[in-house]
Amino acid sequence: MSGQLDNPQLQARVRRQRCSLAVTRALVGLELALVALPLLVIAVWAFTDAWPWPDLWPQELSTRGIQQALSGRQNMGWDTLALSIGIAAACAVLTTTVAALACRALCNFQWHGRSVFQFATILPFIIPSTVFAMGVQVVFLQAGLARTVPGVILAHSIVALPYAIILMTDITRAAGTQRDEAARALGAGPWQMICHVTIPQLLPGIVSSLSMCYIMSFSQYFLTLLVGGGRVQTFVLVLFPYLSGGDRTIACAYSLVFLVITFAVFLIFELILRRFGAREEQNLYD
Repeated sequence: MSGQLDNPQLQARVRRQRCSLAVTRALVGLELALVALPLLVIAVWAFTDAWPWPDLWPQELSTRGIQQALSGRQNMGWDTLALSIGIAAACAVLTTTVAALACRALCNFQWHGRSVFQFATILPFIIPSTVFAMGVQVVFLQAGLARTVPGVILAHSIVALPYAIILMTDITRAAGTQRDEAARALGAGPWQMICHVTIPQLLPGIVSSLSMCYIMSFSQYFLTLLVGGGRVQTFVLVLFPYLSGGDRTIACAYSLVFLVITFAVFLIFELILRRFGAREEQNLYD
């Protein structure tokens, strides 16, 4: 009797699992399609000279956009690209470092003014971006940071900091301070504790924060234009006129360069930090 009852229950459970798996696969496929379809359109437009609506396929294919994107004309030389990558990488490293320190202070310690500081970290979320950018420009003009590369990096870091703190908060709270205290009790110095204990624990959050801050800085237009004052020419400042001017071929060709560079930098971040984590794990068990 018990076996007869178990079989229908088991069959019903298997059917529910299969149904859940099918729904999950369908949702994942839909998400991949929503991500891949715009990228496919950009890739096709980069090699298109004429694609009138409502045609489903371009009438003329051309390499005009790719040639101009790789030629370095219209202020889009390799020096502009290198400057953009340098600004974004510096912003990512600076913001992630500040966010890691801020999250340790917020998650692991109690101190006066903690709630005020935590609220201050989300102010760029609350203040409209235009108002915030104009306020930053006024302050930077008085401080002598306007129209300089360090000023642009600092402005990007201020905007990206709330995102980095959100990404780093949970993993910092989960890591706690027990291992740090154990390392200190075993005689580890501050630098040894940071390199061999703290950073390996926070690696997933660090990778996510670096990636998010990099893409935010690399794609920042209005703040760069306002704080840079036209002197700091980044990739997006050159790309935006093509997006607004209607030359989709050139815009999509530059967008492909944008995507390739971004993925390459993400891979570099991932490889460096994962090798660091693997080395520390190997040293731990040697």
